[in-house]
Amino acid sequence: MIDQLHEAINFKDKDKSLLPIGVFDSGLGGLTVVKQLLLHLPNEAIIYFGDTARLPYGTKSILTVRKFSLQIARFLQDQDVKIIVVACNTASSLALNVIKENIAVPVLGVIEPGVSAALRVSKSKSIGVIGTTATILSGAYEKALQKLDPTVNVNSVACPLFVPLVEEGWEQSDVAEMIARKYLDQIINTEIDTLILGCTHYPILKDVLHKVVNHRVIIIDSSIETAHQVCSILQSEKIQRPKKSKPTHKFYVSDRPQRFEEIAERFLGESLPNVKQISLDDYQ
Repeated sequence: MIDQLHEAINFKDKDKSLLPIGVFDSGLGGLTVVKQLLLHLPNEAIIYFGDTARLPYGTKSILTVRKFSLQIARFLQDQDVKIIVVACNTASSLALNVIKENIAVPVLGVIEPGVSAALRVSKSKSIGVIGTTATILSGAYEKALQKLDPTVNVNSVACPLFVPLVEEGWEQSDVAEMIARKYLDQIINTEIDTLILGCTHYPILKDVLHKVVNHRVIIIDSSIETAHQVCSILQSEKIQRPKKSKPTHKFYVSDRPQRFEEIAERFLGESLPNVKQISLDDYQ
């Protein structure tokens, strides 16, 4: 995968190390990836776009998800980013290849990093995946897992109520635990030893999920694994930002910046002043 990303690098004569990392999601979930990038790469500048006017992507057609994702990727490319992280599982499963074919910078999704980590730690080769309805129906995780290891057994469950629970701030509630137990009952008894969080909202629910699986199942947080992969790519290409430089982060949305700021503060643990609303009409 890294070799393919290397081939995509085609920058003009610029100091690549100083260019920002581009990250996008259909809304807010991708902020869990941003949080891990800030933790693991504190010197890197980040430009984030949340498509809050058109979420959720999970209910959209494949063609629509590809159209929206390519628009955002073109916007980020225009911001001179050095890599684009598709921090949306739906877009990663349905639009990643289209983006790679049309964008001149490396593009990384959130599926392959999580899959690689799960296969490394699973001893039984019985792996569970939870995600949005669209991600689970796409079969993207199952295909990626079985491509790397045809012997792996995959059990997938759609958990559509998890996203609204997180965005309402109910991740520590009894309701969240009850719903999690209802969903996970379908796979806990299948002897999985590893569980992939196939939606970038789900890391917010890790405490509840650990309760439900009784700590006997290893939980794979794709946002952490994606940050590790970005680290590897930047190191391999020698385009890490200098350690003593002070990065400036920018956050853009397509609608309702105030609502985004409110929820983002819970996701990141800090306020995000000056979130800008922009239109993507010029990126058809």
